[in-house]
Amino acid sequence: MNVFTAEIEVETRGNTDVIDITTKVHEVVKDSDIQTGICSLFTPSSTSGLTTIEYEAGCVQDLKRIFEKLVPSTESYAHNARWGDGNGHSHIRAALLGASVTVPVQNNQLTLGTWQQIILVDFDIRPRRRRVMVQVLGV
Repeated sequence: MNVFTAEIEVETRGNTDVIDITTKVHEVVKDSDIQTGICSLFTPSSTSGLTTIEYEAGCVQDLKRIFEKLVPSTESYAHNARWGDGNGHSHIRAALLGASVTVPVQNNQLTLGTWQQIILVDFDIRPRRRRVMVQVLGV
């Protein structure tokens, strides 16, 4: 089995910024020369997450609205009381979304659905430079 590791960097605006990273991940898979296996992605951050979605304006808007409804930014959070940084909601949202996603690889290509893209969501309250670790494992 072969393992190919790369890092993607993304500039974000924070505040539930949703960024399509599919093209960058496709490039990593292509560079790996792995024909069959899996592509594992992980964001080493406690205030951002990864998932797949149909990346279109309406769906992105709906996702942002649902996170605000589920974990309101205006609520009181113990994290904010302890640290005073105002991003308690960001940590909870990221924990709900999750820090990783895995996609099968066939014929040196991600096996995403027709309308499925890989997204990074930055929940923090300010712009950030985010890293996404990408490992492609297989033969």
